[in-house]
Amino acid sequence: MSIQARPADGYAGDITPQQAWDLLATDPGATIVDVRTEGEWRAIGVPDASSLDKRAVYAQWVTADGRPNPAFLAELRDAGVTDGPVIFLCRSGQRSIGAARLATATGIGPSYNVLEGFEGAPGPDGVRNREGWKVAGLPWLSTLEAHADGGGK
Repeated sequence: MSIQARPADGYAGDITPQQAWDLLATDPGATIVDVRTEGEWRAIGVPDASSLDKRAVYAQWVTADGRPNPAFLAELRDAGVTDGPVIFLCRSGQRSIGAARLATATGIGPSYNVLEGFEGAPGPDGVRNREGWKVAGLPWLSTLEAHADGGGK
């Protein structure tokens, strides 16, 4: 499947949540990587690609204290993410840009960023869930524990 990604500097481009799902559905080698923190996975939910016989990979871009995760690339490789397409997802589509750029720079790609992320940016009232993976009606699980093995590929 050919994805018409929005052009981006340093990675394959930005795609909508629906384009991400379509890529997962049509490309057997496509992987989704959720780069949010473990706390976000547990409290907010996670994407569910099990109907496609795929599982998300979980690798924190930053740790709970907001520091860069020095083990990020090792976690990707340990999960078997060594080539693409790789679809990076965070809460609002911002942290996943850095992950897509780093993956691309280290030869993992094509790497994409999901616009709007899992639940979108906060609106003027500070509330999220007006855009993103969940609002697009794509499959998701309410907690990381809903995965039988807690994550992985």
